[in-house]
Amino acid sequence: MARYPTNGLTLAQANTIAHETLTKGRSLKLQPLTVVVLDAGGQMKAMQREDGCSLLRLEIAQGKAYGCLALGVGGHELFRRSTAMAGFMNALSDLTAAKGYGAVPVPGGVLVTDSHGVVLGAVGVSGDVSAQDEVCALAGIAAAGLAAETGEQK
Repeated sequence: MARYPTNGLTLAQANTIAHETLTKGRSLKLQPLTVVVLDAGGQMKAMQREDGCSLLRLEIAQGKAYGCLALGVGGHELFRRSTAMAGFMNALSDLTAAKGYGAVPVPGGVLVTDSHGVVLGAVGVSGDVSAQDEVCALAGIAAAGLAAETGEQK
């Protein structure tokens, strides 16, 4: 039997994350959400966009996840860096935009790790306020039996 690399997350894990992220959003009665799950190579593994999402939610969610992967940190740390190092973050935004992804340095972007801290991918959620987007991402990641790195200082 042939074995194929997963480059981090499996499709089953990505689908669980996407589904459970939206389930959490519905249970909290949030605005319509878009969730993007990227594998460790930054490739889209799963995406779900609820009915009623406003324009650019896909791009924002993808930018939240891609920004996390680009620097290897969660959305909270990206946000801190965007205020402390605006020039660097502008350059990051330009570089990621040139790749066709963009980087959105706010909460709602979360790294997905295994139990040893190995980065398997990232999740980006957009549609409600960033803090609520992040709550939903964390619920989806936990439902898949994986760990999350938000970049929040402890």
